[in-house]
Amino acid sequence: MKQKNYPKIWTFLSIKSKNIIIDDVYKAENKTGTNYKKEDISKDFTSGGLLALSYWNGYLAMFNPDLVLEESKWEMGKMEKDKAEIIIRYRKSEGPATLKMFKEEGKWVVGLEETFKSSRR
Repeated sequence: MKQKNYPKIWTFLSIKSKNIIIDDVYKAENKTGTNYKKEDISKDFTSGGLLALSYWNGYLAMFNPDLVLEESKWEMGKMEKDKAEIIIRYRKSEGPATLKMFKEEGKWVVGLEETFKSSRR
């Protein structure tokens, strides 16, 4: 994420996170009068197209990866066969964040939306 390699970020997200992001972008784009199909949005994110660029640049405007990468301590939380938790303790935070990981199709992926979902989900 820090390197802004958006297609690579996409490969490390859980299926649920991808679906939520696609749905959110689809709804936002429909409000502007565009006629994107969800499949087109998925392809755009896979290739790092304009929709993906806009989405991730907006995301990074609100989230600084250095806070997690350089200013936090990481430790393993619960681990099961197909899911795990990573406890991230930012030095200035009152409490830790728990990053949810899932094993999908033989590889570990990040549950970005499962971890940081808003109350509307």
